[in-house]
Amino acid sequence: MNPMTRILIVDDKEENVYYLRALLTGHGFLVDTARHGAEALVKARQCPPDLVVSDLLMPVMDGYTLLRHWKADARLKQAPFIVFTATYTEPEDERLAISLGADAFILKPTEPEDFMARIRAVQAAAAAAIPAPPKAPSTDEKTVLAAYSQTLIRKLEEKTLQLEEANRALQQDIEGRKRTEDELRWKSALLEAQVDSTLDGILVVDSQGKKVLQNRKVGELWKLPPQIADDKDDAGQVQLSAHLTKHPGEFLKKVAYLYAHPDEVSRDEIELVDGTILDRYSSPVRDRAGKYYGRIWTFRDLTERRNLEAQYRQAQKMEAIGQLAGGVAHDFNNILAVILLQTSLLKLEDTTLEQQLDIVREIEVAAKHAVHLTRQLLLFSRKQVLQLRDLDLNEIVTNLAKMLQRIVGEDVQLQFQCAPQPLLIHADAGMLDQILMNLSVNARDAMPQGGRLSIETSVRQLDDATAARTPQARPGSFACLSVSDTGCGIPPEILPRIFEPFFTTKDVGKGTGLGLATVFGIVQQHQGWINVDSQPRQGTTFRIYLPQLVQSPGQHPVPASPAAVPGGRETILLVEDDPSVRASIKNALSKLGYRILEAPNGVAALEIWKQHRAEIRLLLTDLVMPEGLNGKELADQLVREDPRLKVIYISGYRADIIGNEVPLQEGVNFLTKPFESQKLAQAVRRILDEI
Repeated sequence: MNPMTRILIVDDKEENVYYLRALLTGHGFLVDTARHGAEALVKARQCPPDLVVSDLLMPVMDGYTLLRHWKADARLKQAPFIVFTATYTEPEDERLAISLGADAFILKPTEPEDFMARIRAVQAAAAAAIPAPPKAPSTDEKTVLAAYSQTLIRKLEEKTLQLEEANRALQQDIEGRKRTEDELRWKSALLEAQVDSTLDGILVVDSQGKKVLQNRKVGELWKLPPQIADDKDDAGQVQLSAHLTKHPGEFLKKVAYLYAHPDEVSRDEIELVDGTILDRYSSPVRDRAGKYYGRIWTFRDLTERRNLEAQYRQAQKMEAIGQLAGGVAHDFNNILAVILLQTSLLKLEDTTLEQQLDIVREIEVAAKHAVHLTRQLLLFSRKQVLQLRDLDLNEIVTNLAKMLQRIVGEDVQLQFQCAPQPLLIHADAGMLDQILMNLSVNARDAMPQGGRLSIETSVRQLDDATAARTPQARPGSFACLSVSDTGCGIPPEILPRIFEPFFTTKDVGKGTGLGLATVFGIVQQHQGWINVDSQPRQGTTFRIYLPQLVQSPGQHPVPASPAAVPGGRETILLVEDDPSVRASIKNALSKLGYRILEAPNGVAALEIWKQHRAEIRLLLTDLVMPEGLNGKELADQLVREDPRLKVIYISGYRADIIGNEVPLQEGVNFLTKPFESQKLAQAVRRILDEI
C-alpha cells in the first residue's frame, strides 16, 4: 500500500464520512471529502485523487451521474471508482454501475476488514492493468440513460412505497398518541374530580417542596385565602397554616421533622384557632422500585365527631349523676316522710303546748323546704311523679306571662312570640311552669343591668340528617320552646357543666345549682332534649324540644282536696321496707282507729295474708321493695285472690315505674313520699268508702 495514496470520499452523511475517514486514515491513506458529485468533480479536477469511494443517493449530483462524468474525463478516468451504497442494493443497480465503468460495487454496511480488502483488490487491479487505446463503451449512451432512468424510477417507486408505509405508521402512531393523550386527559380529569369530591383535604408535595396536587377541601378546611391555596410553593402555605393553629411552633417542628425523615409515617390531631379539629395523616410517596417522589398529606374535619363524643360523654355523666341523685332523694324522702308524719301527729295532740306547736311548725317548714330540694333532685333524676295530660304549649306560656314579668323585674323587657297554631303536647303543666321560671330567673341574673328576655314557641320538623347532629334528638315533629336573653352569656369552658346538679357560678347563698339540673331532668322525663347556644357578652338561647301531638288536648280534672275525714276500724296491711317510715304510718293510722298489720317486704306480707285474708280490707304498699317481690306484683297476686281488696301505692319515685296497666291518681290510689298524716287519712278513707 502506497502511504501517499489519496482517496476522495463522496457522501452527504456526516456519520458515513467520519467512519470512512477514520478507517482509511488509520490504514495510512490521505483522505479528502465531498458532500455530492458536483463538489467531487471540482475537487478532483483541481487535484486528481488516486481512488474515489462514492455513495449513489446524494443531493445536487448523484453517484451515477458522477460516475458517468468521471469516466468521461480523460484525467480522471484512470483513477478507480468504487461505489459504496446502502440504497441501491438490487442486482440491476450493480449492473448499471458496472456498465458505467465502476471498478467495484460495495453494499453498506460491511465489515472494516472486508471493505479494506476490496480497496486493496481494486488498487492491485489498477496497478497491474496495461495501458491500451481507448475503446468504445460496451453500451451506447441511449441504453445507459434508459437503464439509469429505469433505476431512478424504480428507486422512486420504492421510496414512495417506503414513504407511504412510513406515513401510515406515523399516522397510526399519531392516532395512538392522540388516543393515549385523550385517555390520559380523561383519567386526569377523573382523578381531579375524585380528589376534589372527597370529604378529606389532600395535598401532595414533591421532594423539592413544590405542590404537585391540592384539592379544594384543603383550602376550605384551613380557611386559606385563594392566592395562598393556589400558590405552587408549599413554604408560604406551611407558614400561614402554622399561624392558623393553636400551637404554631409544634406544627412547624412536626412538618420539618417529617421532611427530614422521608420514610416516616405520621398521624395526629391539630386544633385551629377557630376551634376546628383536624385529623392529619402524612406518608411518603414512592414508586414500586422505592424511588422517593415526595409526601402526601390528608386532612379530615373531626370537629363534629368530637363534639358528638363530648355530648355523649356528658349525657352518660348526667345519667350517672341522675342515678345517684335519685337514690339520695329516695332516701331523703323516707326520712322526710317520718318527720312530716310525726309533726302532723304532734299538731293533732291535745297535750301539745302552744310553745311546742311553734317548734313543731318550724320543723315542718324546714322539712317542706327539704321536700322542695328533694323534688328538684328527683326532677333531675327523672324519678319525680308526673301528672301528664294533653296541653297546648302556647297556653302554658300565655298563662305564665304575668308571673314571669314579676319574676324578671322592670329592667328586663319581656317579649313573647307564640306559634300561630296550637302546639299540642302530653306534659305536666306544673313541670313546664318550673322550666319557664327556672330559665327566666337565670336570664334575669345574667342581665343585672337589664336587657331583653324573649320566649318563643314554634314547630320543628327534624329529618334524619338534622337529628343525627344531636345525640338525644330523633326525627319527627316537635314543639320547640325557646328562651333567649341578651345577658353576659356562658363562658365556653363552663358550658359543658351547666346541667350538672349543684354546679353554680353564683355567689354562696345565691344559688343551689339545681335550677338547670331540674330543667334538664324535666325535659328528659318528657322524652325531649335541650340545646344551648351561648356567646360571651352577647346572650344565651335555650331550645327545648318536646314531642308534638296531633289530637286536640283533653281535659283531665284534678280531684279537689277533700275535707278532713274521721278514721275507721278496718284492717290494713301495711308493707314498707323502711322501719321508720313503716312505724310512722302505723302510728298515724292507729291513732285514727285502724287495725294495722305490718310487713317489711312482699314475702312477709304473703305470710300475713294467708293468716288474715278475710280481715284485710286495704293493702297500703310501697312500690319498690327488696326480696324480689315489688308492690305491684304483691298487689296483683292479692287482688287475684280477693278482687274486693283495695290498694294504695306509695313511692318516692314517679308513677310510671309500675307501667301503664294501673292508672294512678295522686291522693286517690297513689301517694308520693313524703306526705302528711291528713293526706294519708283522706286517701285511706276515700278508697275504703268506694263501692
